[in-house]
Amino acid sequence: MAEIQAPVPGTFYHRPAPDQDPYKAAGDAVAAGETIGLVEVMKTFIEVKAEAAGTFKGYVADNESPVTAGAVLAEIDA
Repeated sequence: MAEIQAPVPGTFYHRPAPDQDPYKAAGDAVAAGETIGLVEVMKTFIEVKAEAAGTFKGYVADNESPVTAGAVLAEIDA
């Protein structure tokens, strides 16, 4: 299992926009470098990318929750 961590502190989002579906759902295939979420810092959105390929296990951090740098956001079964 691989963990995807927050690159910076901020607010974590599962979706690219409030009216859109989450980037990933449990069981989805994930490619290395694929975006799985966003962290907002002072109105700037930073893409959170998977570092390894595998099957998306799920989000650990809640949508729109505050996170610290290094916090686990999601998990992938490699």
